[in-house]
Amino acid sequence: MVDRLMAKGHTVTGYNRTKAKAQWLLDKGMLWADSPRAVAQAADVVFVMVTDSAALESVAGGPDGLVEGIAPGKIVVDMSTLSPETSRAMAARVRARGGDMVDSPVSGSVVTLEQGKLTMMVGGRADTFAKVHPLLLDIGPKATHVGDNGLAVSMKIAINLNLAVQMLAFSEAVLLAEKSGIARKTAVEVLVNSVAASPMVQYRGPMILNMPDEAWFDMKMMQKDTALALELGRSVRVPLPTTSVANEFLTAGRATGLEKKDFAAIFQVLAKLSGVNE
Repeated sequence: MVDRLMAKGHTVTGYNRTKAKAQWLLDKGMLWADSPRAVAQAADVVFVMVTDSAALESVAGGPDGLVEGIAPGKIVVDMSTLSPETSRAMAARVRARGGDMVDSPVSGSVVTLEQGKLTMMVGGRADTFAKVHPLLLDIGPKATHVGDNGLAVSMKIAINLNLAVQMLAFSEAVLLAEKSGIARKTAVEVLVNSVAASPMVQYRGPMILNMPDEAWFDMKMMQKDTALALELGRSVRVPLPTTSVANEFLTAGRATGLEKKDFAAIFQVLAKLSGVNE
């Protein structure tokens, strides 16, 4: 995303806990700040994308946190996937310093981003959305305002529960075909070109034939999102039966040493239970 913003002519000042991971962006012209606070002081719009609520607090709180760098007129765009309550609480802290914040998680993957197809959903005040909308369109082709603060992360949680559920259903279909006598590769080919093939199935389904060495989205991260979904479901009284089952398979995968594998490795868990050589 930083690369795309710079390619559109924006000046970007960045921070990462491990500076070496940002070196390729520094080589391309990104400016470096020594703390999240320094980023907020340098930028009119501050983008944040971290793992969870605890990670957000680690970059936002304290004397070197981004909140300390907020001044009137600055805008925070938090692209993290975390609980709606945490997101709303952070927005209140930003507003207390005269700034504003929207939650804007993304839908897609590394491949989607590289193809220019990453989409965003945005929660917050309509006038603030209008201000950041052009910037978001420099990252991806679609940014939709879904309502007040916290609602974009709610929407993202609703999207992500589908990923685990679809991957489990895809795995069931492949294994059913395979144990019936159809070659796994053939079953995958048919499914990713069938009516059942969502964009996620199309780019992640083939992973069961050749799992990537580096996870696009590992099991631990995926289970963070299914746990958020189940928590939100209890809160708003929506039963999530298929999410619950998928969550249990993620637990099984993590328990059997697959925690750092892409969540597509949920196939391997089901394959073992099916007596199939994964």
